[in-house]
Amino acid sequence: MSDAKPARKPNRYAAIIERIFFSHYTSGTLEFQFAREEIVSVAAGLDVALPKNLGDLIYSFRYRYELPPAILATADEGLEWIIEGCGQALYRFRQAKLNRIVPRPDLITVKVPDSTPEIIAAYALSDEQALLAKVRYNRLIDIFLGITAYSLQNHLRTNLKSIGQIEIDEMYVGIDRHGRQFVVPVQAKGGSDKHGVVQTNQDIAYCKTKFPDLVCRAVSAQFMTQDRIAMFELTVQDDEVKVVEEKHYRLVPAAEIKSEDLQAYNLRAD
Repeated sequence: MSDAKPARKPNRYAAIIERIFFSHYTSGTLEFQFAREEIVSVAAGLDVALPKNLGDLIYSFRYRYELPPAILATADEGLEWIIEGCGQALYRFRQAKLNRIVPRPDLITVKVPDSTPEIIAAYALSDEQALLAKVRYNRLIDIFLGITAYSLQNHLRTNLKSIGQIEIDEMYVGIDRHGRQFVVPVQAKGGSDKHGVVQTNQDIAYCKTKFPDLVCRAVSAQFMTQDRIAMFELTVQDDEVKVVEEKHYRLVPAAEIKSEDLQAYNLRAD
């Protein structure tokens, strides 16, 4: 029984999102809006169980599952469909060049002495929670961005008029040696979840609205393995999310960092 449950969710979700999509889409359309309440009416029309959390359907197709093949086939060459928030309980299907951001397999991995308290590692309740803890206790934001950063708030949930409800996994503020101050929204992905451009757009929009005097440096972190973490700095350019920098770190006991590792890092330093 337990093996069958995961398969039913994407099939049910796929049926709902496909019906919503084709109730609005016409050939040549690049974007269109739909309302969250349509999930309820479409589920009833299909005679399928309504998701307990309506937002989970949208989240799933942003970060976990591919959209149904019938939807993917309508995208123009070189583009793919994303789902954005565009107001309270409103969403927008839009074609964009980049949807998922995944770690590059060819990058080197830098060893970092693991400072995670063992009790934290023992009791972290999810991949996302464990990842945020490892980033925080090992000061990976400082190391990655080259600033001194401080955790301001976890799991920030708020609303933006132009987007609707958003959630940021963790917010940092920081300062560099020149006195410049920064706000750093961090998104963490574990398991099979992938980074999406929608979340980065939302994070940057929030920071521009709430912290207009600070430099926004949006960061995403992802487990590659339990001790190997990919870090991305992201920005929006010409309405597309771009990777400013990507680094991979492996958390290890200090004794595992050898002289040859340090010499290699010295050679690569600016």
